[in-house]
Amino acid sequence: MAAVLDAKTNAKNSTSQASKLRDVLEEEIVNGVVKPGDRLDEAALAERFNVSRTPIREAFKYLVGSGLVETVPNRGTFVASVGLPQLVEMFEVMAELEGMCARLAARRITEEESAELQSLLDDCAQAKEQGDLDGYYYINQQFHDCIYRASHNQFLAQQTRQLQTRLKPYRRLQLRVRNRASTSLEEHRLIVAAIVNGDEQAAESHIKDHVRIQGERFTDFVATIDHS
Repeated sequence: MAAVLDAKTNAKNSTSQASKLRDVLEEEIVNGVVKPGDRLDEAALAERFNVSRTPIREAFKYLVGSGLVETVPNRGTFVASVGLPQLVEMFEVMAELEGMCARLAARRITEEESAELQSLLDDCAQAKEQGDLDGYYYINQQFHDCIYRASHNQFLAQQTRQLQTRLKPYRRLQLRVRNRASTSLEEHRLIVAAIVNGDEQAAESHIKDHVRIQGERFTDFVATIDHS
C-alpha cells in the first residue's frame, strides 16, 4: 500500500514539475529568450531546474502538441521554425477564428464583459502613451482573450487560444514595427465600438483587418523578422 501511495505521490510531483517547466519554457519561447531553431537540451534543463529528465520530457510533449517545439529523430528537440508562407497562412486562419469570436461577441457579450473590454482598451491606451510596448503586448493578449470569452463558445475560444499561443512570438514582433502600437490601438477602438454596439459584421471585419498581415504591414513585418 505504501509503495502505491509513493508511486502516486511521485507521479503527482512529476506532473506538477512538468507543468511549471512547461510554463517557463513556453514563456521563454513566446518572449524570444529562446528563438526558432534553438535546441532544447534535456540535460542542461534538468540541471538548471534541479529535476530529473522525466518532467522535462513531459513538458516537451506538451510543447510539441502546442506546436511551439518539434522533435527531430536522432537530433533532439528544437524550438519550431515557421517558414514565411506557412506563417502568413497561420495569420489568415487566426483572422478567421478571431473574426468568428468577434461576430459572436457582438451578439452575446454581457454588460460585465463589455465593461472589462472597455477597461482593457483604456489600459492599452495608457501603455501606448507611456511607450511601454511590453505592457501593451500583455494587455493586448488580455484584450483578445476577453473577446474569445465573450463569444460564449468554449470550443471556438479554445481553438483560437491554441493558435494564438503558436503565433505569440510573431505577434510580439509586430509591435516592433514603427507606429504599430498606435495603429493597433485605433483598430482596438473600432473593434470595441462594433462589439458593444452589436454590429456583428463590423466587429468581424475590423478584427480580421487587425489580425491579418497584408499590404505595407506585410513588408514591414518581413523586415522585422529578418532583423530579429
